[in-house]
Order: sequence, then C-alpha cells, then structure tokens
Amino acid sequence: QVHLVESGGGLVQAGGSMTLACAASTGALTIYGWFRQAPGKERDFVARTSWSGATTYVADSVQGRFTISRDNAKNTVYLQMNSLKPEDTALYYCAARGGWADDETLSQERGYTYWGQGTQVTVSS
Repeated sequence: QVHLVESGGGLVQAGGSMTLACAASTGALTIYGWFRQAPGKERDFVARTSWSGATTYVADSVQGRFTISRDNAKNTVYLQMNSLKPEDTALYYCAARGGWADDETLSQERGYTYWGQGTQVTVSS
C-alpha cells in the first residue's frame, strides 16, 4: 500500500558526487532511512532523518561525505553523496516507518516497515 521509489543511481568516478532520491506515496511516514548492500555483504545503515527534520543521523562510515535531507512538499528524501570512494559501491535502499522507535532500532533493518526496490551506485577507481 505504501510505496517507496529510489532514483538517481548510476556510475560515477571516485571523488565525484551523486544524489539519490526516495519518493514516497504518502506524507504520513515518520522516519526515513538509507541502507546499502554490497554483493556478498550485509545490508548496512547509512543515514536517517525524521520527517520533520528535527533528528538526523549519518553513519560513521560516511560521516562528512554524505548528507540526508527531505522535501516535505514532494514527499521525497534525498541522500547527497560527495567524495565517493570505490568502497561506496552498493545497492542503496530507501526505508521508512510510521510511529517512533529508539535510536538503536532506527539504525537497523528491523526498525523499518517499508522498503524501496533499491538503486545501484557504482564508483569507479
């Protein structure tokens, strides 16, 4: 019933920038997150934000390079990625939920109810 659609992925050279977007079919969701998964690896938390923008968190692995933001009028969340590295290559997923949970839960897959189909980001060296 709730749909999340990612876009903006593709191929980029190391050191370059790319912005991912996640468009939601409803504006009623409370928390949005970004996760990524490389081949053969676990799905890792990247960043999250409250819909109000009052609470934002970025994982240590991308701190200083990635920024999460949102446009409430468009029901869309963005992930701005700068200074990209080959190790950032992964399938990036948008996730969302209603209600609220503690910080630990919101940094794990189990904290989210809805998921997008993923968009591939490939960083060449």
